[in-house]
Amino acid sequence: MDELLSRAQRPVSAYVYSRAALVASADRVRAALPHGATLLYAVKANGHPDVVRTLAGATDGLEVASGGELALAVAAGARRIAFGGPAKTDQELAAGVRAGALVHVESVLELRRLDAIADSLGSRVTAALRVNRDVAGPDGSHRMTGVPTPFGIAESGLPEAFAVELHAVDLAGFHLHAVSNSLDAAAYATFVTDALDWSFSTAAAYGVPLRYVNVGGGLGVSYTDHAVSIDLAELGARLPAVPPGVDLVFEPGRLLAADAGWYAAEVIDLKQTHGRWFAVLRGGTHHFRLPAAWGYSHPFTVLPVDDAWPWAFARPEVSDVPVDAVGELCTPRDVLARDVHVARLRVGDVLVFARTGAYGWDISHHDFLRHPHPQFIVL
Repeated sequence: MDELLSRAQRPVSAYVYSRAALVASADRVRAALPHGATLLYAVKANGHPDVVRTLAGATDGLEVASGGELALAVAAGARRIAFGGPAKTDQELAAGVRAGALVHVESVLELRRLDAIADSLGSRVTAALRVNRDVAGPDGSHRMTGVPTPFGIAESGLPEAFAVELHAVDLAGFHLHAVSNSLDAAAYATFVTDALDWSFSTAAAYGVPLRYVNVGGGLGVSYTDHAVSIDLAELGARLPAVPPGVDLVFEPGRLLAADAGWYAAEVIDLKQTHGRWFAVLRGGTHHFRLPAAWGYSHPFTVLPVDDAWPWAFARPEVSDVPVDAVGELCTPRDVLARDVHVARLRVGDVLVFARTGAYGWDISHHDFLRHPHPQFIVL
């Protein structure tokens, strides 16, 4: 963190990303996957160009869910691109065809549109049907299948999908993303085994050669205990082998990027109201929305800053008290952490929130109140 202070503007409000940590995360995940499996990075977790470029090189390719992410993937030189998302426009589908992406088709209508667009371009495109299966996947923060969601084709809709006369689309198999942020390695491995069995039986029922099974992402981390993530050793011991002739694809985002990022915010004020101490930051949920969105307190470390105090009056500080770390927005919901004990905290010190490399800046409401954006420091 010394480099943070040497490179950060004051007052400090910054995201720090580490290329080495990104590569190390990719290596750990790849080591847990069965030999021959494909590892893609889900760009939605963190779309910073340097993050995307680093993980494009450290994995087999990128999974994107919009035209904007597709453009990032192309610019990053991704070797492979899988293109998902439930509301692709005609322009985005055409861009996916031109980029040579494998398209995860979300509906029968989208399948028809993709075929017509590729045909009009004189091209062929490989696609997989995203399926909202009748059974749920492992437990996690969000379930994508086995419940009503706008994602994918219901199993009951597969006869209609396979009945579409295709001229420019090669159907290779299925996309079965089922969960977000699962910590249960055993259940996740069981899900993968079941996904392969279901894919083989379903493809056989419709007379389609199976070449592609994408089980999605969902490899999770804990945000309240940073020592806890999905157990990759257990996962690797339980995952099935890659079947001959099938491209078995995993597309995690969170697990690849989370521990390669830190959010740092300087303490602008310390105040006590109604018996509670507040550390007011140059930053907040408009930069890092996840704690407010998920209703938890994100752990932080105090980074002491020993600059000369510029004022004639004493530098405010507290010792051995619990504080709430709050942001600069005009809402009581702008809270990153509650009731965290600090041994010593001064105005001008910096709070560093680890495990913020995924779903941090990218999901936040950046321009509410029009405060300056954070600085981005890539190491």
